[in-house]
Amino acid sequence: MPYLAHIGPIAAIVAGVLILVMPRLLNYIVALYLILDGATRLLR
Repeated sequence: MPYLAHIGPIAAIVAGVLILVMPRLLNYIVALYLILDGATRLLR
């Protein structure tokens, strides 16, 4: 599953851009990022 290696960095970039555009979404973005990161690491 080579595509899983790219999910973390892409999610970080998207989260960073969303936080810059909409700072009120910080809690949701951080939570979503942590969930995606954890799921990605479990599937490796």
